[in-house]
Amino acid sequence: MTLEEQSLPDEYCPVRTQPEATRFVSQLTRSTFALVLAGGRGTRLHQLTDWRCKPAVPFGGKFRIIDFTLSNCVNSGIRRIGVATQYKAHSLIRHIQQGWSFFDGRFDEFIELLPAQQQIAEAWYKGTADAVFQNLAVLRRHAPEYVLVLSGDHVYKMDYGRMIAFHVTHQADVTVACVEVPLSDAGAFGVMGIDADGRVASFAEKPAQPAPIPGNPDHALISMGVYVFNAQFLYEQLIRDTDDSRSSHDFGKDLIPHLISRYRVFAHQFADSCVGSAPGGKPYWRDVGTVDAYWGANIELTKVVPELNMYDRDWPIWTYQEQLPPAKFVFDDEDRRGMAVDAMVSGGCIISGAVVRRSLLFSDVRVEARSLVEDSVVLPNVRVGSNVVLKRTVIDRRCEIADGTVIGVDPAHDRRRFHVTEKGITLISPQMLGQHIYTVR
Repeated sequence: MTLEEQSLPDEYCPVRTQPEATRFVSQLTRSTFALVLAGGRGTRLHQLTDWRCKPAVPFGGKFRIIDFTLSNCVNSGIRRIGVATQYKAHSLIRHIQQGWSFFDGRFDEFIELLPAQQQIAEAWYKGTADAVFQNLAVLRRHAPEYVLVLSGDHVYKMDYGRMIAFHVTHQADVTVACVEVPLSDAGAFGVMGIDADGRVASFAEKPAQPAPIPGNPDHALISMGVYVFNAQFLYEQLIRDTDDSRSSHDFGKDLIPHLISRYRVFAHQFADSCVGSAPGGKPYWRDVGTVDAYWGANIELTKVVPELNMYDRDWPIWTYQEQLPPAKFVFDDEDRRGMAVDAMVSGGCIISGAVVRRSLLFSDVRVEARSLVEDSVVLPNVRVGSNVVLKRTVIDRRCEIADGTVIGVDPAHDRRRFHVTEKGITLISPQMLGQHIYTVR
């Protein structure tokens, strides 16, 4: 047992399911309610979020982004979960209904969908703190000791039980999970400063000039958007924040900065609770909020040893899994050979005399003869015609790429029809192709 585990009260003694497993399951996690904030659009993903919210965007060949947060809850032993939705939530709601209906109410297990219902005022969620405040009645009804506030739009594997144990042993009012990122990327997050005891000394939301970690000038310490609160303390602070007319009612902008100098606010290092990173690798946490970041995180999974371990049976990622036949590769002629190299190909795919390299294909993708798909992320139900060339692309769901199309070779030409990022990744949606699909997917 770790020092933190030894210092916990007897009723919080951890239970390990396997001798070598890192899972921390205890009365702590069973006394916790997890509230997942999943209402954001994710505008930097451009057309990928025209018909779905960011947490519902597909990731990793068969998952949605929110599956990682929800799987962390289940694997940590937290089975009382609320998901607060708002922007274009139908796709997300349907996914949760199909893939997360295995909870057993007889054991007080549940996942509740919490749309913005305007119960308190005739307004949508104004900020992350307001989203929690508008669901205070739900929280109080379930009477947890601790509330775990989570973002539903990051990719990582984390044992929340260890963070909650840290919170209890440090007698914190609130604990903020943090991770080191390159200084050049830190301006998009809440940047933290901590003292020698691990208490949060400063917090700046999306600063123009992020402060580096002392002694490590190339990196900054940022908030992961993961918070543990003592339940009663959270209720009091949300009510206070709601009554403050100057507040934008956001955790990062308002609530956390207000609490730092007044209460016990501690930082929990993600390295102490991360799960399933590659041997010798850094803790894996990704904000896939831009097209470049989304493409890079998916393509990275095709490497021989990716940083994110998707094959870890001790900490599985759960999702809705459509019943599809195995992937199929057909034809073996010199000019028409169905093959995939350094690639991930999901169920239902047919590679018919085409070549797929360094790419990730989601379910039910078909690539026809003499086509080349290279360094690309292809979402479900895409049809790629024959003699097509796709390089460094992200193809949204249900696109139909016509025979002879070439994308990713001439950026100037591609910009006339598609969205091309600063790093040269081309995003293609059905609407860009003139295929007007108005159903929510």
